[in-house]
Amino acid sequence: MARYYRADTERNQPVSTEITGYAVSALVYLHALSGDARFLDRASQAARFLTGAAWDSASAAMPFELSQAAPTYFFDCGIVVRGLLAAWRATGGGEFRDTAISLGESLARDFVSAEGGIHPILSLPAKSPVERDPTRWSRSPGCYQLKSAMAWFDLAEATGRAEFRARYDRALEDALRQCEEFLPGDPDPLKVMDRLHAFCYFLEGLLPRATDPACARALADGIERTAGLLREIAPRFERSDVYAQLLRVRLHAGYAGAVPIDRAAAEWEAARLAEFQATSGDPRIDGGFYFGRRQGEWLPYVNPVSTAFAQQALALWDGSAGGVVGGPRPLRHLLI
Repeated sequence: MARYYRADTERNQPVSTEITGYAVSALVYLHALSGDARFLDRASQAARFLTGAAWDSASAAMPFELSQAAPTYFFDCGIVVRGLLAAWRATGGGEFRDTAISLGESLARDFVSAEGGIHPILSLPAKSPVERDPTRWSRSPGCYQLKSAMAWFDLAEATGRAEFRARYDRALEDALRQCEEFLPGDPDPLKVMDRLHAFCYFLEGLLPRATDPACARALADGIERTAGLLREIAPRFERSDVYAQLLRVRLHAGYAGAVPIDRAAAEWEAARLAEFQATSGDPRIDGGFYFGRRQGEWLPYVNPVSTAFAQQALALWDGSAGGVVGGPRPLRHLLI
């Protein structure tokens, strides 16, 4: 799966392992929602790409993109683990689980520093930490990494191995300590909007422990802070994924009994989010969601992850996901 599609130049970005991992989770979710076997078939194909062409079994590494110069990101790898586990739960494919375990072990072995922190990026093949950039959240450690640390929580459930659960618990402890300083994090409102996207990853990462008192407080406070900044900045710049992530967190936290759902706020977010869906005679765009809008003008990026987040958020909000929400698996397993 390409990182995004440029609607103005009609070109896809290079294939991304992270975005492919998200695609696997999204396709499994759409299969659960619709029962359409085509979704599960495509999810399996994408998962086999990750376990085959993308996974470097000799060095136990999952590169950012399929090029020799590509580094590996902690965040991306966690998303791949969760996608592979989603495919394994849906199909029983043992190779998906096996690679997820190996990659989860690599996350603990290669990315965790001697002090217990998480390196955001490693160079390949040396697996040396890449110099951090404090001006870019994706190149710095922070509370947002908790979403990918959910991979360890899910691996603990899949394997029964306590060391995976302990890794998630340590990441949770660190994220709760770091979260207060993440927002706004920059004097430029446009960059604050980007940080809201990352901060929502932190909120999503809290969901396995949503009803723990400290996590419930962090969810309640984080939802309020994100919603306030989103409304404040939206007239200048707004991102569809932030609307979708905030709406999903509201609903997941509400279903978990951690934070009551503010239905008026959720309704406003759902209505704004729906505006981002494209209608076009071009099938590469039609039905997708635009990444963002600046000063009322669409940015020319149709983003597969924004689309997946938005579809899930709106399905949860309009009730069409009711059968999935009431299913036998924890709702967070279906969180894309």
